[in-house]
Amino acid sequence: MKLNELKPAPGANKTRHRVGRGVGSGWGKTAGRGHKGQKARSGGFHKVGFEGGQMPLHRRLPKRGFKSPTRNDIAEVRTSELQSMQAAEIDLAALKAEGVVPRAALVAKVILSGKLERKVALKEVQVSKGARSMIEGAGGTIQLTPKPLPEPKKDKRKAKGAKPAPEEAPNT
Repeated sequence: MKLNELKPAPGANKTRHRVGRGVGSGWGKTAGRGHKGQKARSGGFHKVGFEGGQMPLHRRLPKRGFKSPTRNDIAEVRTSELQSMQAAEIDLAALKAEGVVPRAALVAKVILSGKLERKVALKEVQVSKGARSMIEGAGGTIQLTPKPLPEPKKDKRKAKGAKPAPEEAPNT
């Protein structure tokens, strides 16, 4: 058999159904659209889920749940995973390199789960209260740079050049 001798199995390819081509075809006159109604008209289509003005099913049913778009930004790290890691100084890059946190993670947080008996130095990794006590109890250190405080808001009246309130005259 050669490529030019290939052909589909008998009965596999059927001719296209051509509607509206006369009474003799069996699909003339209304061409399978039935009599009257929106679906019989040209351009008589509507969006998916439209129920003729009735409140559609997807709006009748209650909303359920919520998926945060930032749910994968913070990765949890167990203290038992820190125990099994090779690196002594642990930061986000080291956690990603060993496959403890996903590559898409923006922040890592250590939680208390399992045992930690070795000394580790954490840099720029958040820590829960229980994990902090376990890490410091094992002789480890935690280094976090504090977030800068936001600048205090300025008084709008002073900023726009408003006139100061008039001083009252003393009563005599």
